[in-house]
Amino acid sequence: MPSPALTFELVIDLHCHVLPGIDDGPGTIEESVELARAAHRGGVRTIVATPHVSAHYANEAATIEELVDQVNARLVEEQIALEVRPGAEIAITIISELDAQELERLRLAGSEWILLEPPFTPVAAGIDGAIFELHRAGHKVLLAHPERSPAFQREPKLLGDLARTGVLMSVTAGALAGRFGNTARRFALQLFRDGLVHNVASDAHDLVRRPPGIAEELAGARLSGLKAWLTEEVPNAILSGDEIPAPPARSTARPRTHLGGWLRR
Repeated sequence: MPSPALTFELVIDLHCHVLPGIDDGPGTIEESVELARAAHRGGVRTIVATPHVSAHYANEAATIEELVDQVNARLVEEQIALEVRPGAEIAITIISELDAQELERLRLAGSEWILLEPPFTPVAAGIDGAIFELHRAGHKVLLAHPERSPAFQREPKLLGDLARTGVLMSVTAGALAGRFGNTARRFALQLFRDGLVHNVASDAHDLVRRPPGIAEELAGARLSGLKAWLTEEVPNAILSGDEIPAPPARSTARPRTHLGGWLRR
């Protein structure tokens, strides 16, 4: 359990694989409840359930919504003061296969925003065109874990170009702690330096290998000065349809790196 000094009050986790038996997250609803319980102990009060929607996991909005209702009912029974809302992590490779109504239902908690999973390939050919089409159809894009994409690691300028079109970037908290290797960790910190991180989420799958921590990972990277903006203000704006707030003009946060300050504006 994190220390009281690291506990948030209103954290919204926009990327969490909390639903049972639907992807590579919990296998049972009991495991889902324990994952939610651990998230609650870390200060999370809202989880957007984001199961994979991909060629491998052909999940549909109706199934996701039904499982969200089941998990919420169990959380009420267990007296865990946390709400789960429906969403999805949609692989960019299948975007063109989803019809307009289904894609709209897979947005994050009924908002305008899609959580888009980038390719884990050395080249991100066509990603700008795919995102252009999403924008043209009225969707907004939150890009999941760009720090772990080999294509973006090789060509980070792509992220700056996407950000200028309105794409927001969501970094996985575990990457800041080195759980995905040193390359992903260094790149995540570089993205903070470049002002290209707008949200930090857990991308939790289980209690051990991919736990639901956020607060301790931010503190460990010396980024606690940004925690309210990254985990409360920006996620709330995404879900409520409000304008995305500007980052803090000043902060004492310094990523654990020799590269300098966390944000250039």
